[in-house]
Amino acid sequence: MTNAQIERPAWLKKRLVTDEAVSGTRAILAESGLETVCRSSMCPNQNECFSNGQATFLLLGDTCTRSCGFCSVKKGFPAQLKSDGEPDRIADTVRKMGLKYVVLTSVTRDDLEDGGAGEFVKAVGCIKRILPEIKVEVLTPDFKGRHESIKAVVGSAPDVLGHNIETVKRLYSVARRGSKYRRSLKLLKYVKKVNRLQLTKSSIMVGLGESSRDVSAAIKDLRGVGCDILTIGQYLRPLQDNLPVRRYVTPGEFDRYKETALSAGFKFVLAGPFVRSSYRAEEAYRSLTRKGEDYDRS
Repeated sequence: MTNAQIERPAWLKKRLVTDEAVSGTRAILAESGLETVCRSSMCPNQNECFSNGQATFLLLGDTCTRSCGFCSVKKGFPAQLKSDGEPDRIADTVRKMGLKYVVLTSVTRDDLEDGGAGEFVKAVGCIKRILPEIKVEVLTPDFKGRHESIKAVVGSAPDVLGHNIETVKRLYSVARRGSKYRRSLKLLKYVKKVNRLQLTKSSIMVGLGESSRDVSAAIKDLRGVGCDILTIGQYLRPLQDNLPVRRYVTPGEFDRYKETALSAGFKFVLAGPFVRSSYRAEEAYRSLTRKGEDYDRS
């Protein structure tokens, strides 16, 4: 079955936001020369987030060393990392955008000895040094499971550390070539071993051919390694070369997935057709801190 054979349902029609705030955010990002996952992943929430002055910054260049079937980010052999003051430019851009909450992610860089962990450490450190009131969330690759890389990122004291399993175990060989389901779970588990108070987060896409039982198992596995925050969203095929959508999940099903995750013990869950891992990220963090949760990093 191809994506063209499936008609998009009514709940997948999103109003396009175009206003001065969108233009302003685009202008600031263009001037900075920084990459954003919003653009490279063709995120359907891009204009909505730009309208709210939000963006997710992409570290380590624009080329990924893996070839996940769902992703539109450029794949191949990345250029060498440049010493071009990227952490300082991110901090300056954050200041210009007036952000209070920042999300940093990256392509996967298996060509680097530390998988790029050092760049996350620099960026988090720079933002917190220059703008100490800013909260920072990181969404990392798996670093091939290297404990020293994971430990270094945890040590930089992000307010939330995210790593996405992306899909259910059964579909890894199709959707996440080069990645391992258990390795991703072990990463999240090790984060809690390094700092039991570190907030962790993960995300699942649905509509790739998984069953509800597959999703429930993934939810259970994530909670089993102490994951705190979960997002679940509909997979949308970004390019013709990407995997086709096998099914559009109904809003009612998303509601049931959310209840399943909350019943499993997740502290915050967002589930819906347009939900993505960075979508309303600040809301998740603020919700938990308003509840009086103690996330002292000491």
